[in-house]
Amino acid sequence: MPHHKSQNPNQNHYGKVMTGSEIFVRCLIEEGVEVVFGYPGGATIGIYDALVDLSDIKHVLVRHEQGATHAAEGYAKATGKPGVVLVTSGPGATNTVTGIADAFMDSIPIVVFTGQVPLKLIGNDAFQEADIVGITRPITKHNYLVKDVRDLARIIKEAFYIATTGRPGPVLVDLPKDVMAQKTAFEYPKTIYLRSYNPTVEGHMKQIKKAADLINAARRPVLYVGGGVIQSNAAAELTALAEKLRCPVTTTLHGLGAFPETNPLSMGMLGMHGTWYSNIAVNYCDVLIAVGARFDDRVTGKVEAFAPEAKKVHIDIDPAAISKNVKVDVPLVGDVKRVLKKLIDLVQPLKTEDWLKTIDQWKREHPLRYKVGESLRAQYVIHQLGEITKGNAIVVTDVGQHQMWTAQFFKWVHPRSHITSGGLGTMGFSLPAAMGAAFGRNDLPVVSISGDGGFQMNAQELATIVEHKLPMKIFLINNGFLGMVRQWQELFWRRRYSHVELYNPDFVRLAEAYGCPASRVTRPQEVEEAITRAMEYDRGPIFIEFAVAKEDNVYPMIPAGQTVKEMLDTPEPVEPEGEKAEDVLVLAKG
Repeated sequence: MPHHKSQNPNQNHYGKVMTGSEIFVRCLIEEGVEVVFGYPGGATIGIYDALVDLSDIKHVLVRHEQGATHAAEGYAKATGKPGVVLVTSGPGATNTVTGIADAFMDSIPIVVFTGQVPLKLIGNDAFQEADIVGITRPITKHNYLVKDVRDLARIIKEAFYIATTGRPGPVLVDLPKDVMAQKTAFEYPKTIYLRSYNPTVEGHMKQIKKAADLINAARRPVLYVGGGVIQSNAAAELTALAEKLRCPVTTTLHGLGAFPETNPLSMGMLGMHGTWYSNIAVNYCDVLIAVGARFDDRVTGKVEAFAPEAKKVHIDIDPAAISKNVKVDVPLVGDVKRVLKKLIDLVQPLKTEDWLKTIDQWKREHPLRYKVGESLRAQYVIHQLGEITKGNAIVVTDVGQHQMWTAQFFKWVHPRSHITSGGLGTMGFSLPAAMGAAFGRNDLPVVSISGDGGFQMNAQELATIVEHKLPMKIFLINNGFLGMVRQWQELFWRRRYSHVELYNPDFVRLAEAYGCPASRVTRPQEVEEAITRAMEYDRGPIFIEFAVAKEDNVYPMIPAGQTVKEMLDTPEPVEPEGEKAEDVLVLAKG
């Protein structure tokens, strides 16, 4: 029976009669909340009044409620703690929906508190009323409408518990204005037990032994690693397992950083835009060990042809994820960290020398590569960022071509250093999510990388970032296109470019208007100095626009729903007219 213990920092306030708004603030203190991302309004004005007197919790006034949810996601992914959002009713609540859906798809623990009209007005189309509980039911792990102030503390306790245990995810709590004005004695539950919610954390020993027997018979094993390893803080256990087995490792987009890519066993990312050799290795492996991954369609392609020669082990906290997309031979439900600790003791070093030699040969024959000539390329910018930081940075990407190039050409060495929108693919994610990460972490520099399309979807958060003097490095990859859509139109729609070319503002002047120092880079020779200068700048945020080649494609690429047989390998890049013969072919990651 799961119980969630409280540290009780507000013990001296127990039994004191308070308003719902005051109880709300006391509950956040009880949960150890340090930062709240929010935007006030009429339905939450009482809560904001209570925040003034009762708490040292840092409230960050965002410029759009979607920015608040993405900031909470970035904070949660960077720290491992739940992100917290507070917004008003109606449009304040509905503006959080995209971020909630994003957190739901990517298993990110956030708790979203929304104001609501008084109970007696619900259903009457009152001013700024929206049924946010109904709207978010399919995209939350759970949600609540608080109808009685006496239930408030318990519900908040349950919300944090549900968001952070089992497979993490978003929880929404709707707070009617009149309920928050009612009074009751403050009591915060010391433990929580929910009869219908009982996540399995200890893997079944019989299943762990079955998995070990299957793995010990392998000759061509592959570890397929997802974000669950990072959520479970199991990077050390994963590395120990890989090194004991001498087993090559490939990661999903959210698994980047779970296994250091400086380790020769690393094959980088797999899937639609994964490395050629990781996809081929999965295709020919005899045992596939999926750890904290969900067999997403961007990984599997055509499901029936995915890892056709492999017996499959699947370790995941969520029983609903197992055999949902790909049928597995040994299902193993449990917390990844706990399961791996037990599994390590049962497996034996494998005879994988020939397998590893074959993979090394594939790495030499099919490396990730790009050309550097007169034109500035996004791949070069990202590769240089990796070389300059040595992987010691928290990098937050938006969605599109730059997202895939960052996954490919930055060398990931730390868990919680890669933050992106994966399942929902939300443009506009990077800037506010990086802001959230910067509020949560100061041990590593935070770098936001966006395309010119996605950047404009939440550019207003530059005001928040400058206001708080966050030492963020904001890199804009500007190719004048919605690049990934343009790539698909080029490759699969006869180059019919329909509504993908962007009319953009002067981004440098825009950043400067917000009070952020900014510059533009147009030539490869300027990149190293610009990135070095940005990394050394510590007086607040700094913005650099990189004007890159307009028509460049992400390779390798497995077309949607296809197999590795249809994989488009990195071609010899065709240079724009005017490039010089002495262009340098750059190899990265193998």
